Amino acid sequence: QVQLVESGGGLVQAGGSLRLSCAASGRSFSSFGWFRQAPGKEREFVAGINWYGSSTYYADSMNGRFTISRDKAKKTVYLQMNSLKPEDTAVYYCNGATFLRRQGDYTAGEYWGQGTQVTVVS
Repeated sequence: QVQLVESGGGLVQAGGSLRLSCAASGRSFSSFGWFRQAPGKEREFVAGINWYGSSTYYADSMNGRFTISRDKAKKTVYLQMNSLKPEDTAVYYCNGATFLRRQGDYTAGEYWGQGTQVTVVS
């Protein structure tokens, strides 16, 4: 059974930081992505990483505040979020894909986690 289990969300003040984790099991993946969905908005790409080559990709709107990484031994992907803003409030989803990501490719893969809520208050 394929599982992507997110953790690390919560309530934080503006300017603060959070680190999200996504533990993967059940199959191998070529790449992972983090997406988010705010109330009343469409789900959007945040960041992506290729599992073996570790190339990383970010949505332009992240402005260098977020960093995606992975720990191969733990089969876990992370999203370090710094300088958080109220507009970062959303449910954050881990996404696993069987394809390699390229710059500008915001396609979602086949597998989703359940999501973790991030709330940033001013």
